[in-house]
Amino acid sequence: MANDDAAVLAAVGPRLRALRKKRDLTLSRLAETTGISASTLSRLESGERKPNLELLLPLARAYEVPLDELVGAPPVGDPRVPLRPIRHGDSTIVPLTQQAGGPQAFKMVIPADRRDPDPRTHEGYEWLYVLSGTLRLVLAEHDIVLKPGEAAEFDTRLPHWFGSSGDGPVEILSLFGPQGERMHVRAKPRSARRP
Repeated sequence: MANDDAAVLAAVGPRLRALRKKRDLTLSRLAETTGISASTLSRLESGERKPNLELLLPLARAYEVPLDELVGAPPVGDPRVPLRPIRHGDSTIVPLTQQAGGPQAFKMVIPADRRDPDPRTHEGYEWLYVLSGTLRLVLAEHDIVLKPGEAAEFDTRLPHWFGSSGDGPVEILSLFGPQGERMHVRAKPRSARRP
């Protein structure tokens, strides 16, 4: 890591010189614009002086470039999760987590014709959030209909089944913890609640 930092810092000087030449500026003119002495600017460009924030900020303003461009910051990686839908029976499941173990997130699309309850049990804990459509959840002796924006959580060792209420397909987000992890929703502390 230290070698990477040294390489980034070593590249700043040539980058500063290239920007100045591209804009056809002299060291004297750049010194007037930035308030940094011409000798300090020259030492920065030659690598004799290490760049710091106090020197780079005025230069970034003078060149009208982001600070990242002066230091050659590495590009930020692509934050998108590659979506690879899986067909599971009559449903489409899109895994949203890439690592194995621990809680897993899924987006599920359940077809309108999945209406006949077939409760199952397995180890774990599940949290469901309805994105669109109406979800019918059968959980032990409960038979509930959830609308968009509503959520449910339950121990999957209880007999459970979920499907469409019959009014069309349902899209849900599901967080599943195979070891029985529970989801935690933060609420206001009791002292902050009004009576």
